[in-house]
Amino acid sequence: MEWLNYHHLFYFWNVAKAGTVTAAAKELHVARTTVTAQIRELEKSSGGKLFQKSGRYLELTEFGQHVFQYAEEIFAIGRELTDFMKTGQPGMAKKFVVGMPDVVPKLVAFELLKPAIHHPEGFHIVCYEGKLPELMADLALHKLDLIISDSVAPPTVDVRAYSHRLGQCGLSFLAVPELAKKYRRKFPWSLTGAPVCLPTDHTAVRRSLNHWMDENDVHPKIVAEFEDSALLKVFGQSGLGIVPIPMAIEKEVKAQYGMQLVGRLEDVVDRFFAISVEKRVHHPAVLAIVKQARSKIFEDKE
Repeated sequence: MEWLNYHHLFYFWNVAKAGTVTAAAKELHVARTTVTAQIRELEKSSGGKLFQKSGRYLELTEFGQHVFQYAEEIFAIGRELTDFMKTGQPGMAKKFVVGMPDVVPKLVAFELLKPAIHHPEGFHIVCYEGKLPELMADLALHKLDLIISDSVAPPTVDVRAYSHRLGQCGLSFLAVPELAKKYRRKFPWSLTGAPVCLPTDHTAVRRSLNHWMDENDVHPKIVAEFEDSALLKVFGQSGLGIVPIPMAIEKEVKAQYGMQLVGRLEDVVDRFFAISVEKRVHHPAVLAIVKQARSKIFEDKE
């Protein structure tokens, strides 16, 4: 049996996190040449190149990225083992790894993930953000247990996955008090000419909103567009414009960002889905998420 040299792997892992051999050597309190020699030995034994130069920094190759992911798991378990040996208390929890596009509002994601966070099985939650096609690829490789998305699994991505409806809700338009007072009267027709910040055209809700505005001859002044839902709210909080958010989190957003209601639009809906490789959901955390989303967060009124 061929044994893995964990000492070599540990040096590689530190360099990958630090970005340079010099930074890793300083953190490990060893000579730069020692770190370099350990990396070369790991590349020699693995038969693949781990790093490539990118300016002053070292960048992981595709092969190196895969090795790094394994190293992350190995040393995370190592830390848990060390803690157990010191305390006598087992701390290993089942990992529940979730991916989500950055268009999904963070407050919606938090509410949806609550059942998994507080699940009796004590899951260790890991969340990643990214573009949906990239997340779908990770799901296919079983790097993710679940994707929470504002749209179903795209048919253009060659991944066998299933979209489980979580729910939908209308939109609440919020703004700082001065703007809310000015444009609240005669909403939604008052949106014509009003400054608004919107999600980008890449989002499902923006496409639905565009269709509604064209159908109803409503033409606001679009002052900014954001793919990141959190950034959208921050700019709304600054007074730049009116922002649409899912009705399901209206109360929380008003409290957190100090904005007030301009009006609600139930004709345009924001939909949310749980995408998994399971046709019928069996994972206990996913089951809990789907159940609470349909019964409490969105009240399953569709």
